[in-house]
Order: sequence, then C-alpha cells, then structure tokens
Amino acid sequence: MTVNYPPKLSLAQTPTPLTLLERLSAQVGGPRIWVKRDDMTGGVVSGNKIRKLEFSLAAAIEQGCDTVITCGGVQSNHCRTTAILCAQLGLKCHLILRGAEEPADGNLLLDKLAGAEISYYPNTEYTARAGEILQYWRDYYAEQGCKAFAIPVGASDGIGLWGYIAACKELQADFKQHGIKPAHIITATGSGGTQGGLTVGNALYQLGATVWGINVCDDADYFRRKVLEDMRQWQQWYQQSLEVSQLPINVIDGYVGAGYARASEAVFATIKKVAKSEGLVLDPVYTGKAFHGMLDQIRQGRFDGCDDIVYIHTGGIFGLFPQRQQLHY
Repeated sequence: MTVNYPPKLSLAQTPTPLTLLERLSAQVGGPRIWVKRDDMTGGVVSGNKIRKLEFSLAAAIEQGCDTVITCGGVQSNHCRTTAILCAQLGLKCHLILRGAEEPADGNLLLDKLAGAEISYYPNTEYTARAGEILQYWRDYYAEQGCKAFAIPVGASDGIGLWGYIAACKELQADFKQHGIKPAHIITATGSGGTQGGLTVGNALYQLGATVWGINVCDDADYFRRKVLEDMRQWQQWYQQSLEVSQLPINVIDGYVGAGYARASEAVFATIKKVAKSEGLVLDPVYTGKAFHGMLDQIRQGRFDGCDDIVYIHTGGIFGLFPQRQQLHY
C-alpha cells in the first residue's frame, strides 16, 4: 500500500530490531514473545517519542517556528526527548511540567542539561488549566517576537500518529524477514498516540494483528475516547479515506496500580526478572507496567492459540533511576 506522508525529519535511528525473547517465552509458556526495540531509537533520545517528534518538529519548522512548548510530568520521557531534539535543531524549548521541582535526576537532569526553559505547575492547577497555560506561554513568546509551536502531552495528536503509522511499515518488513505473522501487538499507552498510530498503521499495512494498549494511567474508557479523537483528527487533518471510527480500540485495564508513575512491587519484580533473563531493561512508569500486564495476560490465556506476539518497547530507561530505591538492592 502507498501511504502519503507529511514532512518528516530524520532524527531516529531506525529501523529498530525485532528480537525474540527465547528464554522468557519458554519460562512463561504460551506464544513466543517478540520485542520491537524502540528503546534503541537513539541514545539520550531513545524511545517512542522521537518517532512522533520527527513529524511534529517538521511541522514546527515548516511553519517558521523558533520555539517549541510542550508539557508532561516532571520525569516525562516526551519532554526529555523534545528538549534534546530542540537543542540538536537550534530551537528554543520550554517545558511545562506537572508537579513540584525535584532533584535533577533521570529525565529532568537531561532536560536541564539540554538548556530547556522549565515551568512547574501543581497537579491540580495543571489539570484544570492545561490549555490556558499553553496559550499563555504562546502569547508570551509572541510578545517577545518569537513564534512558538505547541506540542501536546506525548506528541499524541493527529500529527504524532504518523510516527507509529510509519513504524507499522517497519513491522511489515520485520514480519517478512522473520517469517512470522504475529496475532497481537501490545504497547503501553499513556497519552494514546502510540496506540493510535499502531491501530491506524495495522490497518493501512494490513498486518492482520490485534493492537492492544495496556494503560498506565486513567482507565480503558478514557483511552478509547482519546485514541479515537486522535485518529479522527489525523483523518480530518490529512484528508484520509480510511474510516477510523470502524477500527477497534482495544485496552487492557487493571495494571495502573496506585497511579501514574507509581509501580507495585510485582512490577519491579518483573523489571528485575526481565533484565536478568534477557538483558532487557524496562521502566516503572510505562514499559514495566505494560510488560508485567502482558505476562499476566499470557498466564490468564488471553493470547492462547497463536504462535507469536509482539511487544513494542517504548523506551523510558531514564525514568528508572529516580525510583532506584524501589528495586531493593
């Protein structure tokens, strides 16, 4: 299938490998577990966000913007990636971070190292006024003679979806190379854009898989609404003929735990087990929760009857360091 893509920057180290976790698959039983190693899209820009930002930042430059504003949690992978990429491209970066300032560690350390301007807002204020806060800073930069481009949380919107639509083209080649036809593609979902892109790309490239998002915050109903909203925005902005309202949005709920960025002891045990058995490092905010949920669902039989499943490793290693004490070493 021919897909007409909008402007895109070449910032990620792609294609990323698709690797089989032989030992872990044997230990768990059930289908073979393959991992799309999007934790290898770069060094300090590793993870899924760079795929989306290749399109978002291309749009910013095309519109003549010299400043990028985006938002997320204090340990946001997306904000860290945006800050580093803006430094690479010579753009000013302003991060709106949800929560109180904390010691510079993990992603926050890299935000500061990249020279990003940072504003902190309490959770309650951020939640109530997110759109207003973004507009305030856009107006502020306009008054300074700058032109700012706002990117939503996780770069999850109609532009950002292109990142994982393109990743599905890679997966198509991966499946052919390995001679497999995975029945399921599983990812952590935290802002919805990766799941939305995979859902659209799975249809466009006829991968024949069922795409699942394991939510790490909020609930299944929220992500069904959010992913559909992003897909409809993509369809409208780019005048696509694919009828996105007919695409299934599958969410596996029940693994959020105590809340966003708060993982249970069981999740940390999974992180340690996977690192020890396969040398694969997960994080407690996104990939650890979702991988733990996937293993639990394998044991419960959700993926019975198929040979292969694919887990999208969306990165996030820097989020592990601020929570190192939870590993109990």
